Amino acid sequence: MPYDEFVAAFEKAAPAYDPGPMELIAETGGSWDDVRAAMAVNAPHDLIRYGRINATDLLAVAGHPTRSIEYLTGNHVIAETMFRHDPRALLYAPLRMLVHSDDDGNAVFTMHRPSDEFASLGIPEVTKVGEDLDRLVVELLRVCGVDASEAFATNAEHTRLHPA
Repeated sequence: MPYDEFVAAFEKAAPAYDPGPMELIAETGGSWDDVRAAMAVNAPHDLIRYGRINATDLLAVAGHPTRSIEYLTGNHVIAETMFRHDPRALLYAPLRMLVHSDDDGNAVFTMHRPSDEFASLGIPEVTKVGEDLDRLVVELLRVCGVDASEAFATNAEHTRLHPA
């Protein structure tokens, strides 16, 4: 899949975090149920983008022709289910995802599998959430037009895909 096409599909499937509803919930003394409801609206496919770093602009001056964007992607309702067991879960949440171009201008998607990252904490409840996040990422990529199920099923520590 061409780089620009994949980036557009990814950013549509994982919209940018909208802080407005969270600010309103906090200001009005809302509940965690209000947070869950707001996240469901903001994240139609369960994941949102908290950050976007366009490394193309940062590194092109050094002569690098590779286009690349790093995303910080997650869901704070899901993150809370790990944080309650160990705050160190936030070392891996939000998830870091990289999209870069190959020599033909096609997209390459790379990330560490959430299940591997969260399992490193040695807490079964957190590991289970990481496994659930694997499935959510596979589904997000499916929405973008990419079948990542085999890539996430392997024993590799990280997943690298060339979206077709």
